[in-house]
Amino acid sequence: MITITTTEALAEFCTKAAEFDYVTVDTEFLRERTYYSKLCMIQLAMPGEDDSNAVLVDPLADGLSLDPLYDLFRDTSVVKVFHAARQDLEIFWVEAGLFPTPLFDTQVAAMVCGFGEQVGYETLVRKIAREQVDKSSRFTDWSRRPLSDAQKRYALADVTHLRQVYEYLAAELESSGRSRWVEEELSVLTQPSTYDIQPQEAWRRIKTRSQSPRFLGIVRELAAFRERYAQENNVPRNRVYKDDALVELASTKPSTHADLGASRLLQREARRGAISEGILTAVKRGMDCPSKDLPSDEKPRHKPQVNPALADLLRVLLKAKSDDAGVAAKLIASASDLDAIASGQREVPALTGWRSEVFGADALRLCDGQVALAAKGQTVALVDL
Repeated sequence: MITITTTEALAEFCTKAAEFDYVTVDTEFLRERTYYSKLCMIQLAMPGEDDSNAVLVDPLADGLSLDPLYDLFRDTSVVKVFHAARQDLEIFWVEAGLFPTPLFDTQVAAMVCGFGEQVGYETLVRKIAREQVDKSSRFTDWSRRPLSDAQKRYALADVTHLRQVYEYLAAELESSGRSRWVEEELSVLTQPSTYDIQPQEAWRRIKTRSQSPRFLGIVRELAAFRERYAQENNVPRNRVYKDDALVELASTKPSTHADLGASRLLQREARRGAISEGILTAVKRGMDCPSKDLPSDEKPRHKPQVNPALADLLRVLLKAKSDDAGVAAKLIASASDLDAIASGQREVPALTGWRSEVFGADALRLCDGQVALAAKGQTVALVDL
């Protein structure tokens, strides 16, 4: 097992990799003690039958620059293959401000090829490569050195088997004419906005019982301060204060450090210094916010009414269409998509792109009364009216 620890060795590997059509990529990282993921290992493999074309890259090695890898990521002649790429892409976006291009995600491709919803890497390796993946090292500390042989074998397997999985899925997509479907799905993963967390929107993740605009205004300010502090200091947001403490602060509305001392849920570190000052400032900002600028979690008063019978028919149609296409139903349309269509909304993801070809166009015909559903043996068919 080759572990690259120098920029020169990485450059040599990336130069060779650029001669191939694709390279498989995976990462190992830690996020328990930081806001942003700490990159601890990168696995790379060129096409081949054994481990000789695969390497581990140690980003923690002294003096190692990842610039040669980033040059390879920018090389549009080489497909960069990941499985469940979102977290990996977030790391490279934060670290280097780039996305590997072009990108292929075997999890997305597998959903399009009929392997079910959110299929795992081990499942694909077992079904396609006929191999077993040892996941015993999955939750080890990847920042500690030296790495054990078991850790290295585990890490390397995440890119060596991926080669066969990719080649199989790419061929399936090519023969079925569905490569464009995967490209549409992956376009979201290469948008900076996918990874851009706005502190002023962080409050929407907080579960609260009260819908009082003033209460929500304080929650918004407390959540925004916590998000900014966590980002600037690279610490987990729960290390600043947890959600239950945030809700308690929004309810008690502390205005002094003595008030903070009375909190049941606030951690000791948050009762002094920059965090305590930030809390008091956030609470005051929420209290002083003009009523017209306060947030509201209330549902729109004039929300379109869902036709429950039509929504049920759309679910039946979705099941039939997903079975016919061999595509995971949730990839085509979510439950909220179906309810939106049944309420008359038309700006819905399920009605655009490849989804329109598979489901959306017929869904609209069903809504307009142009077709009906009929049972034919074990299947459901559309009948023109």
